[in-house]
Amino acid sequence: MAELTPFSYRPGKSFFHRSDVRCKLICFSLVSLSSLNAQAAGLGLLTFFLFIAMIHIRLSFRAVLWEMRYFLILLAFVFAARALSTPGEAIADLMIATVTKEGCNEGTLVCWRLLTVTCFALSFVSTTRTTEIKAGVYWFLKPLPFIPAKRVATMLGLTIRFIPMILNQIRETADAQRARGIENRKNPVYRMVKFIIPLMRRTFEDADKLILAMEARCWSENRTDPELSFGKSDWSAVLAAAGFFILMITM
Repeated sequence: MAELTPFSYRPGKSFFHRSDVRCKLICFSLVSLSSLNAQAAGLGLLTFFLFIAMIHIRLSFRAVLWEMRYFLILLAFVFAARALSTPGEAIADLMIATVTKEGCNEGTLVCWRLLTVTCFALSFVSTTRTTEIKAGVYWFLKPLPFIPAKRVATMLGLTIRFIPMILNQIRETADAQRARGIENRKNPVYRMVKFIIPLMRRTFEDADKLILAMEARCWSENRTDPELSFGKSDWSAVLAAAGFFILMITM
């Protein structure tokens, strides 16, 4: 049985659930661009807003941290790489490299920015239906020539739909391996190979089953998308995101 994860849509009545998907896409793009230029003060403001937003949409912080544990490990490697490769004032002299103050500061900002963007994307996915995301992407791509807007929007919608399925598959594969005593193996490469191969096989099998199900139902790209409505609150949110973006690039 598939479990509900923070990377899947959660029904609700919050402002973010009621907002138009085009508004959320524009705001998410502006916030992501803002975080690339934001320093500690701007990132602190973004983090505060993100904290309030996650409480408002009732996301479990413990569940989010657990689902993002591998991403946090990646951020730890990014921080270490920045701390060891950036020249500056040395704060720790290791045998093969030197940890610098400037490297730690830069690594903290980079990891903070990536984590902020990821959490905003998580909030977007958990408050927006896949069909709405598909309709919003199609609306933005439709005026562009030589781009199959319907196909691109459908592929993006299917990709987002597959994220919680892949996470559930990872959980099931890990549980099956633990039941067979795979953790007793001391070779990490062996454990990784035995984990990745069945995971990839089951993921591709699920994709094949989805394709067969779509073909059996005579699926077509020309489907009726949900109706989109851009209200006053959406305009206010876009103007606020644009104002914050201008503030970040002028600081």
